[in-house]
Amino acid sequence: MQPSSTTLSALAVAALLSSAAAPALAQGKFVLKLAHSDSADMATSRKAVMADAFAKEVKAKSGGRIEVQVFGAGALGGERDLIEGVKNGFIQGGLASGVMANFYPNAMVTDMPYLFPSNEVADKVMDGPFGQKLSASFHAATGMHNLCFGEVGFRHFSTGKTPVHSPKDLAGLKIRVQETPLYVTEMKSLGAQPTPIAFPETYTALQTGVVDGEENPLPTMIFAKFYEVQKHVTLDGHNYGVDWFVLSDKFYKSLPADLQKVVTESAKLACRAERQANRTFTANGTKILADKGVAVYTPTPAEMAQFRAAAQPPVIEFLKTKVDPKLVDDIQAAVKEAAGKK
Repeated sequence: MQPSSTTLSALAVAALLSSAAAPALAQGKFVLKLAHSDSADMATSRKAVMADAFAKEVKAKSGGRIEVQVFGAGALGGERDLIEGVKNGFIQGGLASGVMANFYPNAMVTDMPYLFPSNEVADKVMDGPFGQKLSASFHAATGMHNLCFGEVGFRHFSTGKTPVHSPKDLAGLKIRVQETPLYVTEMKSLGAQPTPIAFPETYTALQTGVVDGEENPLPTMIFAKFYEVQKHVTLDGHNYGVDWFVLSDKFYKSLPADLQKVVTESAKLACRAERQANRTFTANGTKILADKGVAVYTPTPAEMAQFRAAAQPPVIEFLKTKVDPKLVDDIQAAVKEAAGKK
């Protein structure tokens, strides 16, 4: 009897994980398997850009002593699988975002609605003392290293029929969200009816009217072709997502000090490359959506104040029951300082 294709696929992944189990010193060089679940196409995938930049920089700076092998497109599993692999030392490195709160609840603190007023402020906060403190806390809690923060970017609303200019326009609308309590709390605060739906099923749900809209960064909307079934986009930036660059402690400790430095510095460069690529994708996205017949709306400062006033207090109250309350205060203070506010 011939094994099924599913069985063969499972065996292939198992073989890859098995070969990754040792901190990989092959023929005098270290091997770092880096996994992510995004597309492997650098023309559309920020994580593909990030992984490629890291691999090239490590090769150059280590003189070839570290070989980075990139496994994209979910080759080693979804985000939860690959972070489990890093935690257990089966995979050396992983790039992930939303799933991180399952391993480290404090990761949710960056999901506070309307927290960052701009990319520049987000960079200052996540690269500065607050981000360093969060990474150190992550290491203490999980045993894994976070080498740097990349970005998922700002999340915006799209709707099929009803343009959204302020929270009152969301009243009663069914908005598809990730199956995350924070997002559910946030949408309820804004007056919408949050409807958790798996991402692969979202297009059909929008097309058939099961939900009235959804929320995602612009590159995700375009990749998923939501513009075919959504004719309004509101650039309110209600959440800013971060990507974590996670490294196995077992692998990190196996490296000599000079190569630890190479990996750390190369990751920071890779995170900067990812941010730049994602911002280019986003900037191009506004024009792409407009060309597809989507009405793209930017809320006025007064309308943004309404969104913020509706969403922040209840979500902050929720967050303080799930994460270290001091972190909530600390990140708000860091944003205020980075934005130059007194």
